[in-house]
Amino acid sequence: MPSQSVLQTKQAYVEELADKLKNADCGVIVDYKGITVADDTKLRKDLREAGIDYFVVKNTLLKRAAEIAGIEGIEDVLEGTTAIALAKDDIITAPKLLYKQEEDSDGTFSIKKGFVDNKAISKEEVVAYAKLPSKETLLSQLVFMLQSPIQRLAIAISEIEKKQSA
Repeated sequence: MPSQSVLQTKQAYVEELADKLKNADCGVIVDYKGITVADDTKLRKDLREAGIDYFVVKNTLLKRAAEIAGIEGIEDVLEGTTAIALAKDDIITAPKLLYKQEEDSDGTFSIKKGFVDNKAISKEEVVAYAKLPSKETLLSQLVFMLQSPIQRLAIAISEIEKKQSA
């Protein structure tokens, strides 16, 4: 039986992790087995710069924290080496960076599962999020689409004016 102080430390950690899970808009669970130190350092740097919290976690503690946070459906992947990336306000960047790492790793690093708004999603859905354009790209496409009809109208009016003047 673990000592009382160790048990209290683990309980506090689980509560803190549950809060992080509740407050995250997106989470991606990965198997980091086989990643090189250089690749891991680069991945952590890229995730940190993007504002994503990434850390290794024990499966049993993550399972308990997920139960407290109300996230169901991730228990089946909680085995082996596990790390989790948690993002707030952006559900595309974490899957995108982790999927890139998975592609570059030749099978040693893999996405297990994820969640969005406290609902579990499959690995395939995480990959689908990863393949979406970035937020900036989507916004620029939206602005272009909104601007395009106005621009065409202005050109048409200009052409009508030219014909009437001639």
